[in-house]
Amino acid sequence: MIIAIGDKASMSKTVTETDVYLFAGITGDLNPAHTNEEFAKGTPFETRIAHGMLSGGFISAVLGMKLPGPGTIYLQQELTFVKPVRIGDTITAEVEVADMIDKGKFVILVLNTICYNQDGVIVTEGKAKVNPPKHD
Repeated sequence: MIIAIGDKASMSKTVTETDVYLFAGITGDLNPAHTNEEFAKGTPFETRIAHGMLSGGFISAVLGMKLPGPGTIYLQQELTFVKPVRIGDTITAEVEVADMIDKGKFVILVLNTICYNQDGVIVTEGKAKVNPPKHD
């Protein structure tokens, strides 16, 4: 696969209550803003929200499975959590190749990363650096 600046890939996933609880259990982040509806009613969001890093995980899935794809090594990620992700939201994670840095023996790709919900509202944005797999 030849990768070029401007190439894009994406994936979409509807966030379920099970996703939030599994993420909490895996990471140990049991913050009641994510896991306790009564507590969450008193927050500015007035309901539970998904962990911000869950959307980061969706970006990771695109990088590792689609662009650049299997074998990709994740080097760096900057994220800004712009809006909350609520249970039931369908989140689309999208990556776009912004730059290619030739390091001689390997290449580093710089990608713009974004997640948006079913209404097109950006919930997470940032930049990633990855080492793509070698293809003969």
